[in-house]
Amino acid sequence: MTLIAAILFAIMQGATELFPVSSLGHAVIVPSLLHWRVNQHAPSFLPFVVMLHVGTATALLAYFWRDWWAMAQALVSRSQSPNAKAQRGLLVNLVIATLPAVVIGFALKKPIQHLFASPMIAAGFLIVNAALLLGGDRLRRRVSGKSVEALTALDALVIGLFQCLAFLPGLSRSGAAMVGGLARGVDHGEAARFAFLMATPVIAGATVVEVPKLLHHHHVFGGGILGLAIIAAVVAGVVAFLSTAFLMRYFRDHERWALGPFAAYCAGMGVLSLVLLSAGI
Repeated sequence: MTLIAAILFAIMQGATELFPVSSLGHAVIVPSLLHWRVNQHAPSFLPFVVMLHVGTATALLAYFWRDWWAMAQALVSRSQSPNAKAQRGLLVNLVIATLPAVVIGFALKKPIQHLFASPMIAAGFLIVNAALLLGGDRLRRRVSGKSVEALTALDALVIGLFQCLAFLPGLSRSGAAMVGGLARGVDHGEAARFAFLMATPVIAGATVVEVPKLLHHHHVFGGGILGLAIIAAVVAGVVAFLSTAFLMRYFRDHERWALGPFAAYCAGMGVLSLVLLSAGI
């Protein structure tokens, strides 16, 4: 992999992991459309992807450090103040929301992704993702405006189940989680906040799962691969941090039609990809 290809991959990962447009779908479609000479089955590709995830998870942790710090303080303290209880409840709900991805991921992630991970199918699911996002915007009419601290355990479980849709290439993890939040009465801004808080343990957990394979293929870090992976991780982290900052402000300021532009992009990208891939261009 060249330096330019690594940086482009890092930019794509850092942006699409947070934007509700499916990072997995883009990782399947874009290399095929642009004819990148990247062997995603090569031993060196796994360490590279792991490093990208490390960069993204670090960026999320850096952006939301105040939230995580508040939850950690509430967890170790004996305070019974309303704020401390709310922070402990938020932490418990994040655990509950993460469990479906852990269970379903171990059981079905690889069979599902191997079954559906072709550019054509991923492009089709991008169109499905557009419909999902439009449905989410319609749910805003039912929004009660509750904060993430006010979510119940059932709310968290439902959002976690929505998140699992992202195991299908082309369906966005952050988008599905946001739609799940909207379905449970949270507005766009708070739904985005919960989705991004959920992303930190999910991405970090996925990285940890790949560590044994990474150690098994430690020899691939020779020949400049390590330096390339570190550069890509930094780029992915910076892009992810900027993407999070932009999206948090965006979702707070565009409550009426927040997901519409992303739905239009996914529909257009999906249709264009199907046309180009079918034509063999």
